Amino acid sequence: MRPVLWAKGLFHRHGTFRLEVEDLKVYPGEILAVLGPSGSGKTTLLRLLAGLFQPERGRVEGGRAAYLPQAPPLLRRSVLENAAFGLRLQGVAKREAWERARRLLARVGLAEKARQPAHLLSGGEAVRLALARTLLVETEVLLLDEPTASLDPANVAQVEALLAEAALEGRAVILATHDLFQAKRLAKRVVFLYLGQVVEEGEAKAFFQNPKDPRTQAFLQGRLLP
Repeated sequence: MRPVLWAKGLFHRHGTFRLEVEDLKVYPGEILAVLGPSGSGKTTLLRLLAGLFQPERGRVEGGRAAYLPQAPPLLRRSVLENAAFGLRLQGVAKREAWERARRLLARVGLAEKARQPAHLLSGGEAVRLALARTLLVETEVLLLDEPTASLDPANVAQVEALLAEAALEGRAVILATHDLFQAKRLAKRVVFLYLGQVVEEGEAKAFFQNPKDPRTQAFLQGRLLP
């Protein structure tokens, strides 16, 4: 199967931090979890894959990607207009965009707030709105940076169901998360970053049951890494 996104020989430097990813392929219909302690380079990697950062060397090849940052900005418009914004930018007619947005807002528990100004939403509601907007954009790849970090368990379950559904529809989902249980539930493959390096990569089941690198083992056991 041909990868839908392929990072080749990436090197990026920001101050004293360096990120190096020699070869990373992501395939249609899979969820790839990016794990690692804080400061390991998860967000930097997603921004490189999204084209928001330009690497000093190497390149990213593949299809269109939608990126959801940890603190997603919202427009000073209604919840419905925010959700439909990406579709409208892609040329989808207003009526169709709003109808599709309404359906997904119902899935994330925001149907009753569709006409409300988005800036009045709570933090968790704002995250769900931003996720709905990202999911609605017609792309082959979803790049999601801690999308459920501020959500309660019920809403986490809703979001995870939507991500699993997106993968079943053939979209590639790259999920940066600190939640090991979430990675176990969702991911087909896992990449473990440490100090800007890919320390271990593999099928999720083998990664969690039989990690090979001592740093991966320490991370999964909750021990502090040097």
